[in-house]
Amino acid sequence: MTRRSFLQQGTLCIAGLTSGRSVLATEAEAQPLLRIGLMTDLHYADKPATKTRFYQEALGKLDEAVEVMNREKPAAVIELGDFIDQAPDVDQELEWLKTMESHYAKLTSPRHYVLGNHCVTTLTKQEFANHTALAPTGYSSFEIQGARFILLDACYREDGVPYGRNNAHWKDSAIPNAELKWLENELSQASGPVIILAHQRLDLDKAHAVKNAAEVRALLEKSGKVTAVFQGHSHKNDLQDISGIPYCTLAAMIEGTGAEHNSYSLLDVLADGSLRLKGFRQQSDRRFPASV
Repeated sequence: MTRRSFLQQGTLCIAGLTSGRSVLATEAEAQPLLRIGLMTDLHYADKPATKTRFYQEALGKLDEAVEVMNREKPAAVIELGDFIDQAPDVDQELEWLKTMESHYAKLTSPRHYVLGNHCVTTLTKQEFANHTALAPTGYSSFEIQGARFILLDACYREDGVPYGRNNAHWKDSAIPNAELKWLENELSQASGPVIILAHQRLDLDKAHAVKNAAEVRALLEKSGKVTAVFQGHSHKNDLQDISGIPYCTLAAMIEGTGAEHNSYSLLDVLADGSLRLKGFRQQSDRRFPASV
């Protein structure tokens, strides 16, 4: 079954996500069957700003995004990694994580996490999971109204060792064999459209990319079910199409000072099988055609 026929047969039901105060919907626009909130690369830390990164402003930017999400009521919200920045020691990094989680937890929608390299530079994955709603494995999936969302974890060295305690370089990123097998099984079991969420980029074969990205892409292409891939890590809006799958890189929330330099989005699944990304502040709007 193609992604388009799946949606046209009505497996997804109307989500009823309109809002009188919505900055997204207009009378001329089609209403979504399903809406998801996305954000990435907040890098919160209680430390001085660098040239472009304003770490302490992450809390205010997150609060704005949460306010919009709570108004729009998406079915879920996903943060695509680098929730916090690196701290000099474990105790300090845990404090930053607890602070961020207390703000993120104000969401009224279910919240999800993709691990970024900064999330587990000093901390271990288990420590991050202990203080958030992260799945213990680091990677996970969930299904809403027939659409499956797969959250990948590329915070492993090429030799398969997981990040933690400053044991890795950010350019050494890979998805290990066990996770690849899990991904292949998730794709085979999906009966409808699949959306992939990642931190490190899957559309490159250089810095900011997963080292075995080509192997991952081959699985996605083989399945014939992947509608789009959303990723972060390189901090700037970008979009590539590889073998009919759009790879959309989202803008980072950390970059720039002031509310106008925030970045987050709402992703709509529409009845014709297309996707509509409404970007806020620095995030670009995108439209992804239905797959044939």
